[in-house]
Amino acid sequence: MPSYSALLGGERYRFDGLAPLLAAATPERSGDQLAGIAAESEAQRVAARMALADLPLAEFLTETVVPYETDEVTRLILDSHDAAAFAPFAAMTVGELRDWLLSDAAEARSLARAAPGLTPEMVAAVSKLMRNQDLIAAARKAEVVTAFRNTLGQKGRIATRLQPNHPADDLKGIAAAVLDGLLQGTGDAVIGINPATDNIANCTAILQALDGLRLDFGIPTQSCVLTHVTNTLEIIEAGGPVDLVFQSVAGTEAANAGFGVTLSVLAEAHAAARGLNRGTVGRNVMYFETGQGAPLSADAHHGVDQQTLEARAYGVARAFDPLLVNTVVGFIGPEYLYDGKQIIRAGLEDHFCGKILGLPMGVDVCYTNHVEADQDDMDTLMTLLAAAGVNFVICVPGSDDVMLSYQSLAFEDAAWLRRTFGLRPAPEFEDWLARTGLGEERGLRALPDLGQLARRMGLPA
Repeated sequence: MPSYSALLGGERYRFDGLAPLLAAATPERSGDQLAGIAAESEAQRVAARMALADLPLAEFLTETVVPYETDEVTRLILDSHDAAAFAPFAAMTVGELRDWLLSDAAEARSLARAAPGLTPEMVAAVSKLMRNQDLIAAARKAEVVTAFRNTLGQKGRIATRLQPNHPADDLKGIAAAVLDGLLQGTGDAVIGINPATDNIANCTAILQALDGLRLDFGIPTQSCVLTHVTNTLEIIEAGGPVDLVFQSVAGTEAANAGFGVTLSVLAEAHAAARGLNRGTVGRNVMYFETGQGAPLSADAHHGVDQQTLEARAYGVARAFDPLLVNTVVGFIGPEYLYDGKQIIRAGLEDHFCGKILGLPMGVDVCYTNHVEADQDDMDTLMTLLAAAGVNFVICVPGSDDVMLSYQSLAFEDAAWLRRTFGLRPAPEFEDWLARTGLGEERGLRALPDLGQLARRMGLPA
């Protein structure tokens, strides 16, 4: 195992292996402290960053943080590595990659060409050398466009997931939240529901209601019930109206096993969803959700810091050409991200790493009620993410998800972001908003027949 070192203030700091070096270089994080792998002092953290800056990128192709022989995520990352795309960077160090990412040479097309040649560990490493403004500056240059029934990720646009969760999966309650979101121009990324009762019959009923709504009103979006991938496969086999396959994924084989998922199952679901041919403008059919701390919570982190493992989860996601990927950045709790400062930093890191790796990255700007954070912190993070060119954010009625019991963004927050930054919805969805009288340029706030929509979803007209 190689050793890395740096001299700082007359003292030499040594790091016995790549994983300890990456962990020590990471900004302060309660999860890494809980795991016992965080830097012991700010001086050690600075020394680790000095050593990391001088580390050749090629080192990541010979040294692994999780063993190749025992981890299918490591095998996926290395076996799918694009040597030709990496060739322009083969002689660079991590610090030199940072300089390139912040230079004029790194623009949307060159970033897209570079992405297959960069491993998640390389990108995680370079993020540890960056200030928040660096993460924003580099990520905003990347453009990752995907499509299903509308086109997502284009410059100058920001999409939203309309999340109408209900603690009893009551279709009338879901309908009220969907109506609230549509009236405020949200839902172009996906109308996505976390089921309170996660069985096939219930998930199918919700999917059928959402698909009927889409067809009745000609809404150019996609729906998703965020059930386990194996449930979705059964729904597909039974003829259910599945647009997107959802699954939470993580950065190690053991953590994914904790989710009850393998790469082969994801490949099977990807093929099944594509075979339905339900998209109209594209064939991206996967929706992945991630979050720093998941491997640690499953005791499946292998002594690797949570941010590096989060980037490895993006290595899983990009193998399946997803429509959407989002980090639920503050959802897991203070054991992993202690306060607003850590959540903000993690959100910018996750977005940067995902976009540089070529993913259509969104963020659930969120926190749980036992974290040292509040909605002002979320205002800060959503504003920074809009500046960084985030593909989409998640919105719930009144910022409060009454089923999952956490705080996210409200529909009004997405409208504020669009007005403040001059951002627009997905183009096909924007056209639909205009046709139905909901577009900002029309100044109207009503569908032509609200009674029809209400009746379709079981509400009194």
